[in-house]
Amino acid sequence: MKTLRKFHRAPIRVYRIKRLSTKLKAKRTMLKLKLALAQEKQETKEMLVIYKKYTQGQASKEEMKIANEQFVDVLKGIGLGVFAVLPFAPITIPVIIKLGRLVGVEVMPSAFITKKDNKRVVKEK
Repeated sequence: MKTLRKFHRAPIRVYRIKRLSTKLKAKRTMLKLKLALAQEKQETKEMLVIYKKYTQGQASKEEMKIANEQFVDVLKGIGLGVFAVLPFAPITIPVIIKLGRLVGVEVMPSAFITKKDNKRVVKEK
């Protein structure tokens, strides 16, 4: 009788564990996204401050280099945003990122690239 009860309860337990695991993965992913967006927001604010200093003639070349790199990241984010509103976005965006890396072009903004991915891209160059 005990084996019958364990056999009957096991699929339910496995289902609950998988559901909990899926919830935790989704939360972790959303937190990573939140941190990346917060970093992009901070970098963009710094970029705007540097451009304001440039219009007043007070920005150095190093600051302008940093601001221009961030501007490129903003353009990358806008480019991916266009694909996000299209149908089949969960399929097309990863394909675009993979094709870009195969060609040697990084499509993702710098805040969304993990250190492991960044090392791989540097090795390819």
